[in-house]
Amino acid sequence: MSETVIREVAKDVWIFSRPFARFGIFPVGGRSTAVKMRNGNLWVLASTPLDTETKAKLEELGPVKFIIGADAVHHLFLSDFKKAYPEAKIIAPKAAIERVQDKTLKFDGAWGSDPEDARYGFEDDVNYFSGFSNKDVAFFHPASKTMIQADLLFNLPPTEQYSKSKSSGHVPLVGNFGPFSWFHSKFASAMGEDKEAMQRHVKTVASWDFERIIPCHGDVIEASAKDAWRAAYKAYLN
Repeated sequence: MSETVIREVAKDVWIFSRPFARFGIFPVGGRSTAVKMRNGNLWVLASTPLDTETKAKLEELGPVKFIIGADAVHHLFLSDFKKAYPEAKIIAPKAAIERVQDKTLKFDGAWGSDPEDARYGFEDDVNYFSGFSNKDVAFFHPASKTMIQADLLFNLPPTEQYSKSKSSGHVPLVGNFGPFSWFHSKFASAMGEDKEAMQRHVKTVASWDFERIIPCHGDVIEASAKDAWRAAYKAYLN
């Protein structure tokens, strides 16, 4: 039986959650997210395997037109998605493109090397964190008041992502690693390479009118999402 949990978290926003252990040891969970755009096309943050269940749901929802790599390290499955949806545009940070093993993969956009005002055809609000170590990109879907991101914010343990697994998803030594924990604020500070840029990016995201955060690692934050963001990144907001 597949370990992927597929759920519609808001109108036209679907998540694909499954187990994933960092370095094969630390269970942080993995998640892809699909958004049906106003024209019926799909935007997919591709961060988990394109298994049979995921592919069937995507094909049910609509044509995949955008495949997104959300930061420098979320690139493992971009090639598989592109092979399945060759007509889709594939966009990722420059740092991810440099790490992709499949050097035949052609990208249609690169945050970090394209002009800052470059647009690819799906944007509502997008913020590229040039000052963050993993070069993450945060995305805002206004219709559902949802912010989507990869490694900027964790919400562990990954309960939903391990709900079909024999493992508990408990994180050794760390326990809870959520946005309100002291450890997360320390993590956010440590991952910032350019304080001025981080202050600018963090404040921009804080200005978005979101009520939900979909992380790649850990449970979806369904309430007090703005408070969660402010707590995790208080070092750059004060």
